[in-house]
Amino acid sequence: MSEWTSADMMNVAAARELLDGDVCLVGVGPPNLAANLARRTHAPNCRLVYESGAIDAKPRKLPLSIGDDDLAATAVSVVSVPEMFNFWVGAGRIDVGFLGAAQIDRYGNINTTVIGDHANPKTRLPGAGGAPEIAAAAGRVIVIVKQSPRTFVERVDFISSVGYGPTGRERQAPGAGPTLVITDHGVLQPDPATNELTMTRLHPGVTVDQAVAATGWALKVADSIEAVAEPTEVELTALRKLRNRELFDE
Repeated sequence: MSEWTSADMMNVAAARELLDGDVCLVGVGPPNLAANLARRTHAPNCRLVYESGAIDAKPRKLPLSIGDDDLAATAVSVVSVPEMFNFWVGAGRIDVGFLGAAQIDRYGNINTTVIGDHANPKTRLPGAGGAPEIAAAAGRVIVIVKQSPRTFVERVDFISSVGYGPTGRERQAPGAGPTLVITDHGVLQPDPATNELTMTRLHPGVTVDQAVAATGWALKVADSIEAVAEPTEVELTALRKLRNRELFDE
C-alpha cells in the first residue's frame, strides 16, 4: 500500500460522498480536488458545475480556478452568472454544494469574509462569492476543511454562509444545510435533534482525543464511531495525477 497523508485522506473521504449522477456545484481549493477525484474514480457521471457558468464540465486536468478555460472548453453549456444563480442554484437544481471554510462553528455556520471585527478586521479574507446562495439552496452541503482550534471556533467572526444559525435553530433556507463536514481527522454530521456537529467517523490512525484537541468547542462525539477506510491505490493514483495537473485520457 502506498503512503498517504492526512490531506489525501480528507480529499478521498470527501470524494466518496459524491454519487454517480449527482449535480455538484464545486468550490475552489479542496472541494475542486475532491469533486474531480470522484469523477475520475467511482462517479464518472457526476456533473460538475462551477459558479463561473460552466455546466457539466469535464476538465481534462485539475482546473486552477473556477475561471480555468478548460472548464468552458469541456462544458455542455456556459451560462451567465444570473442564470447560474437564479435558474440552477436558486431553483434547487444543485444536488450537492461542495464548500470550504476559513472558520466554522458547531452549527455549521461558515466564515470566509474576515478574521476579527468586520469594521476593523485582523485579516480580510477573499469573501464568500456564491457560497451563501449555494449553502442556502443546494440539496445537501458538504464542507471540506482542516480541523484545528483556529478553524473550528466557538463562534465564527462573521457568518458568510449560514449553516443552522447561531443556536442551530434559525435555518429557514430551502436546502438541507451542511449534512457533512469532512476534515483531516474524520467526518462530522449534524445531530438530528440539535443540529450540533457531531464526530461520527475517524480516519485511520486518528484518535478521539486528537479530534477533540483540534476543536475549539467541546466536541460532541457519537456513541458508536465508525472507522473510515484507507485510500485505495486507484484513489491515490488519480489524486496524484490531479495534483500534478496531468492530462486524463477521455
